[in-house]
Amino acid sequence: MKILITGAKGQLGTDLVSTFSEDPHVELFPYGKAELDITNETIVQEVMEELQPDLVIHAAAYTAVDDCETNWKTAFEVNSFGTYYMARAAKSVGAAMLYISTDFIFNGKKQQPYTIDDAPDPLSMYGTSKLLGERLVQRILKESYIVRTSWVYGENGKNFVKTMLRLAEKGKEFYVVDDQIGSPTYTKDLAYAIKQLIGKKFGIYHISNDGACSWFTFARSILKLAGYQEELVQPISTKEYGVIAQRPAFSVLSKESIEKEGIHMRYWQEALEEFFERGDPYD
Repeated sequence: MKILITGAKGQLGTDLVSTFSEDPHVELFPYGKAELDITNETIVQEVMEELQPDLVIHAAAYTAVDDCETNWKTAFEVNSFGTYYMARAAKSVGAAMLYISTDFIFNGKKQQPYTIDDAPDPLSMYGTSKLLGERLVQRILKESYIVRTSWVYGENGKNFVKTMLRLAEKGKEFYVVDDQIGSPTYTKDLAYAIKQLIGKKFGIYHISNDGACSWFTFARSILKLAGYQEELVQPISTKEYGVIAQRPAFSVLSKESIEKEGIHMRYWQEALEEFFERGDPYD
């Protein structure tokens, strides 16, 4: 199988490349932003025609949530139209597609885990642009997977875990919101689950580590595992903290969709422990 991966140098993309590289039956074509401008339809089509992949894993995205509010044009160019170009090009060569989406397509008003049947209602430009990406993929390609995930962190790139460690290293008290609930997701677990998903029936899937917590609880768990005083981080409300983009207050994703396919995710605490066991998080 020939697989093209976009966003291959991002934190998820790096682990996708590592995970699929272990499969001797897969010929991998990893593309970072510098190698493939997904917002250029002509280049996307040329690359697709040259490679003739069987599957496109589209992990490239503009994920700076607050920046998306002010740079909304870029958000839609990358997350929506870039996805549209990838889907159209994939269809033209007979390739299937897997699109990475987000929990931010939901409004967070629900108090039970969101299922794939729950109606999307994004609060931010980021969520809206990702949802449009979903719908464009579904409209163009029947042979597609939509994978929604949440609170992603890994050993590569910038993420919440590394930010908490940098703040804790200063030894000064800082604040993290305690009224947003979700599921932290380790990119290595996400990449492995995506690999397991390939070959299953096409459709929408929710993939995140199991369990849920607030950003504040997540932060304290990070500090504890890293050997810092947990009291360095203190709780604050989203309103008090102040952010540009609205976030869903509750965005836990139901794993029912993947469990039906025999894919099971471990709890976020166990995944976080492994993240620290693997080495220096600053690397």
